[in-house]
Amino acid sequence: MARTRTFDTDQALESAMIVFWRKGYDGASMTDLTEAMDINRPSLYAAFGNKQELFRRTLERYAEVRSAYMRPALGQPTARAVAEHVLRGAADLQTDPATPAGCLAVHSSPTCAEDSSQIGRALIAFRHDGEAAIRERFERAQAEGDLPADADPATLADYIRTVVYGMAVKAASGSTREELERVIGLTMRAWPQ
Repeated sequence: MARTRTFDTDQALESAMIVFWRKGYDGASMTDLTEAMDINRPSLYAAFGNKQELFRRTLERYAEVRSAYMRPALGQPTARAVAEHVLRGAADLQTDPATPAGCLAVHSSPTCAEDSSQIGRALIAFRHDGEAAIRERFERAQAEGDLPADADPATLADYIRTVVYGMAVKAASGSTREELERVIGLTMRAWPQ
Protein backbone atom coordinates (compact mmCIF):
# COMPACT_ATOMS: atom_id res chain seq x y z
CA MET A 1 0.00 0.00 0.00
CA ALA A 2 1.37 3.42 -0.99
CA ARG A 3 2.23 5.84 1.77
CA THR A 4 0.30 9.08 1.95
CA ARG A 5 2.25 12.14 0.88
CA THR A 6 2.93 14.30 3.94
CA PHE A 7 4.07 17.51 2.26
CA ASP A 8 2.40 20.28 0.29
CA THR A 9 3.30 19.76 -3.37
CA ASP A 10 2.79 23.41 -4.31
CA GLN A 11 4.99 24.59 -1.45
CA ALA A 12 7.65 22.02 -2.37
CA LEU A 13 7.61 23.23 -5.99
CA GLU A 14 7.82 26.84 -4.82
CA SER A 15 10.86 26.01 -2.68
CA ALA A 16 12.54 24.12 -5.53
CA MET A 17 11.82 27.00 -7.89
CA ILE A 18 13.65 29.42 -5.59
CA VAL A 19 16.67 27.10 -5.48
CA PHE A 20 16.78 26.80 -9.28
CA TRP A 21 16.26 30.56 -9.60
CA ARG A 22 19.15 31.33 -7.22
CA LYS A 23 21.61 28.64 -8.26
CA GLY A 24 20.62 27.77 -11.82
CA TYR A 25 19.81 24.29 -13.00
CA ASP A 26 23.40 23.06 -12.95
CA GLY A 27 24.24 24.69 -9.62
CA ALA A 28 21.23 23.26 -7.77
CA SER A 29 22.25 20.00 -6.11
CA MET A 30 19.82 17.33 -4.99
CA THR A 31 20.86 18.16 -1.42
CA ASP A 32 20.02 21.84 -2.00
CA LEU A 33 16.64 20.85 -3.38
CA THR A 34 15.66 18.30 -0.74
CA GLU A 35 16.72 20.62 2.08
CA ALA A 36 14.77 23.56 0.66
CA MET A 37 11.73 21.38 -0.01
CA ASP A 38 12.03 19.76 3.42
CA ILE A 39 11.68 16.26 1.99
CA ASN A 40 14.00 13.30 1.54
CA ARG A 41 15.30 12.04 -1.79
CA PRO A 42 12.93 9.07 -2.05
CA SER A 43 9.98 11.42 -1.53
CA LEU A 44 11.32 13.81 -4.16
CA TYR A 45 11.76 10.99 -6.67
CA ALA A 46 8.33 9.52 -5.86
CA ALA A 47 6.55 12.86 -6.22
CA PHE A 48 8.51 14.52 -9.03
CA GLY A 49 10.61 11.90 -10.79
CA ASN A 50 14.13 13.15 -11.40
CA LYS A 51 15.79 16.57 -11.24
CA GLN A 52 14.87 17.34 -14.85
CA GLU A 53 11.20 16.59 -14.25
CA LEU A 54 11.25 18.63 -11.04
CA PHE A 55 12.71 21.56 -12.96
CA ARG A 56 10.09 21.23 -15.69
CA ARG A 57 7.36 21.32 -13.03
CA THR A 58 8.91 24.39 -11.37
CA LEU A 59 9.03 26.11 -14.75
CA GLU A 60 5.30 25.39 -15.19
CA ARG A 61 4.63 26.82 -11.74
CA TYR A 62 6.74 29.88 -12.55
CA ALA A 63 4.60 30.49 -15.65
CA GLU A 64 1.35 30.01 -13.73
CA VAL A 65 2.22 31.95 -10.58
CA ARG A 66 5.21 34.25 -11.01
CA SER A 67 4.68 35.18 -14.67
CA ALA A 68 0.92 35.46 -14.23
CA TYR A 69 1.21 39.15 -15.20
CA MET A 70 1.31 37.97 -18.83
CA ARG A 71 -2.41 37.06 -18.89
CA PRO A 72 -3.70 40.55 -18.02
CA ALA A 73 -0.95 42.10 -20.16
CA LEU A 74 -2.15 40.26 -23.25
CA GLY A 75 -5.70 41.40 -22.52
CA GLN A 76 -4.84 45.11 -22.62
CA PRO A 77 -6.83 47.11 -25.19
CA THR A 78 -3.86 48.32 -27.29
CA ALA A 79 -0.55 46.86 -28.40
CA ARG A 80 1.26 49.72 -26.69
CA ALA A 81 -0.55 48.95 -23.42
CA VAL A 82 0.33 45.26 -23.84
CA ALA A 83 4.02 46.10 -24.24
CA GLU A 84 4.02 48.48 -21.29
CA HIS A 85 2.15 46.02 -19.07
CA VAL A 86 4.59 43.21 -19.99
CA LEU A 87 7.60 45.40 -19.20
CA ARG A 88 6.20 46.67 -15.90
CA GLY A 89 5.07 43.18 -14.85
CA ALA A 90 8.54 41.84 -15.61
CA ALA A 91 10.17 44.67 -13.64
CA ASP A 92 7.87 43.98 -10.67
CA LEU A 93 8.80 40.29 -10.73
CA GLN A 94 12.50 40.84 -11.32
CA THR A 95 12.88 43.24 -8.41
CA ASP A 96 10.46 41.60 -5.97
CA PRO A 97 12.33 41.37 -2.64
CA ALA A 98 10.45 38.12 -1.85
CA THR A 99 12.20 36.27 -4.71
CA PRO A 100 15.65 36.16 -6.26
CA ALA A 101 16.37 39.09 -8.57
CA GLY A 102 15.98 38.53 -12.28
CA CYS A 103 14.14 35.74 -14.06
CA LEU A 104 14.11 31.97 -13.56
CA ALA A 105 13.96 31.33 -17.31
CA VAL A 106 17.07 33.44 -17.90
CA HIS A 107 19.19 32.58 -14.87
CA SER A 108 18.60 28.83 -14.67
CA SER A 109 19.90 28.01 -18.14
CA PRO A 110 22.29 25.08 -18.13
CA THR A 111 25.94 25.82 -18.74
CA CYS A 112 26.42 22.82 -21.00
CA ALA A 113 23.55 22.29 -23.43
CA GLU A 114 24.84 18.85 -24.45
CA ASP A 115 24.60 17.58 -20.86
CA SER A 116 21.26 19.22 -20.16
CA SER A 117 19.63 19.30 -23.57
CA GLN A 118 16.22 18.43 -22.17
CA ILE A 119 16.44 21.38 -19.79
CA GLY A 120 17.82 23.65 -22.50
CA ARG A 121 14.95 22.66 -24.79
CA ALA A 122 12.40 23.26 -22.01
CA LEU A 123 13.77 26.76 -21.37
CA ILE A 124 13.89 27.60 -25.07
CA ALA A 125 10.28 26.41 -25.48
CA PHE A 126 9.23 28.46 -22.44
CA ARG A 127 10.82 31.60 -23.85
CA HIS A 128 9.43 30.96 -27.35
CA ASP A 129 5.93 30.49 -25.95
CA GLY A 130 6.12 33.90 -24.29
CA GLU A 131 7.35 35.54 -27.47
CA ALA A 132 4.70 33.78 -29.57
CA ALA A 133 1.90 34.97 -27.27
CA ILE A 134 3.07 38.58 -27.57
CA ARG A 135 3.57 38.27 -31.35
CA GLU A 136 0.05 36.86 -31.81
CA ARG A 137 -1.41 39.70 -29.76
CA PHE A 138 0.53 42.26 -31.82
CA GLU A 139 -0.66 40.57 -35.05
CA ARG A 140 -4.22 40.93 -33.83
CA ALA A 141 -3.57 44.58 -32.97
CA GLN A 142 -2.26 45.17 -36.47
CA ALA A 143 -5.29 43.49 -38.04
CA GLU A 144 -7.50 45.76 -35.91
CA GLY A 145 -5.62 48.86 -37.08
CA ASP A 146 -3.98 49.45 -33.70
CA LEU A 147 -0.44 49.02 -35.09
CA PRO A 148 0.78 50.73 -38.26
CA ALA A 149 0.67 48.54 -41.38
CA ASP A 150 4.45 48.78 -41.75
CA ALA A 151 5.11 47.59 -38.18
CA ASP A 152 6.42 44.04 -37.87
CA PRO A 153 4.59 42.25 -35.02
CA ALA A 154 7.25 39.51 -34.81
CA THR A 155 10.10 42.01 -34.51
CA LEU A 156 8.17 44.06 -31.95
CA ALA A 157 7.54 40.92 -29.87
CA ASP A 158 11.23 40.00 -30.11
CA TYR A 159 12.14 43.54 -29.07
CA ILE A 160 9.90 43.52 -26.00
CA ARG A 161 11.13 40.09 -24.88
CA THR A 162 14.76 41.11 -25.47
CA VAL A 163 14.24 44.13 -23.23
CA VAL A 164 12.60 41.87 -20.61
CA TYR A 165 15.60 39.50 -20.68
CA GLY A 166 18.04 42.40 -20.51
CA MET A 167 16.16 43.80 -17.53
CA ALA A 168 16.43 40.37 -15.87
CA VAL A 169 20.21 40.46 -16.20
CA LYS A 170 20.32 44.04 -14.90
CA ALA A 171 18.08 43.16 -11.93
CA ALA A 172 20.24 40.14 -11.09
CA SER A 173 23.24 42.49 -11.18
CA GLY A 174 21.65 44.80 -8.63
CA SER A 175 19.65 47.29 -10.69
CA THR A 176 16.72 48.81 -8.82
CA ARG A 177 13.08 49.04 -9.86
CA GLU A 178 13.63 52.74 -10.57
CA GLU A 179 16.54 51.95 -12.89
CA LEU A 180 14.39 49.42 -14.76
CA GLU A 181 11.62 52.05 -15.01
CA ARG A 182 14.03 54.28 -16.95
CA VAL A 183 14.64 51.41 -19.40
CA ILE A 184 10.88 50.92 -19.74
CA GLY A 185 10.38 54.63 -20.39
CA LEU A 186 12.99 54.66 -23.15
CA THR A 187 11.55 51.49 -24.68
CA MET A 188 8.05 52.98 -24.79
CA ARG A 189 9.33 56.21 -26.36
CA ALA A 190 10.60 54.08 -29.25
CA TRP A 191 7.15 52.52 -29.79
CA PRO A 192 5.80 52.84 -33.37
CA GLN A 193 3.36 55.73 -33.84
